[in-house]
Amino acid sequence: MSIFEYNGSALVAMVGKNCFAIASDRRFGVQLQTIATDFQRIYKIHEKLFIGLSGLATDTQTLHQRLMFRHKLYELREDRDMKPETFASLVSAMLYEKRLVTSICSLTVFGPYLCQPVIAGLGDDDKPFICTMDSIGAKELAKDFVVSGTASESLYGACEAMYKPDMGPEELFETISQALLSSVDRDCLSGWGGHVYVVTPTEVTERILKGRMD
Repeated sequence: MSIFEYNGSALVAMVGKNCFAIASDRRFGVQLQTIATDFQRIYKIHEKLFIGLSGLATDTQTLHQRLMFRHKLYELREDRDMKPETFASLVSAMLYEKRLVTSICSLTVFGPYLCQPVIAGLGDDDKPFICTMDSIGAKELAKDFVVSGTASESLYGACEAMYKPDMGPEELFETISQALLSSVDRDCLSGWGGHVYVVTPTEVTERILKGRMD
């Protein structure tokens, strides 16, 4: 089992008309053993910018804390919120910076953050922005949806089948929820409900989904 699959995860972000949705499962496990069913994988950076982190739970929490620290410094210096594109570049740079760790014995060891981020936000003119990247910061931009986690193969199939361009907030919520719930049913390392944020220029809607508990 890959270390990226150790805790299990499912993450998806989807674009609508001047809005976006980001969703995750709620299971925290150690391989096949379920430890908790209310684990947080999506974090709010500011009202129009969210990041989801799949992978090793300890590294996702560490990376989130470091990203919040860097964003608060940016707010103090610039007196404004960070744009999604700028934040994606920051995350990419931080992941790439951590790819090599030099030990006391001057040996260079490969040691990146063992997580794969999904970033979603509203940029200039409330245009949605989504992207994902690997553990060393290689960005992949998309105009429809991005996925990450152990359920990513199922999520790709469900999103390809269900996605339509220019969906409104309610239709976007229904689509991303159905895609998430149908995908985690096909992955034994993720599931136990879902956590969905739908973000428009004027409001943020947060909903908890009930799913199969087995």
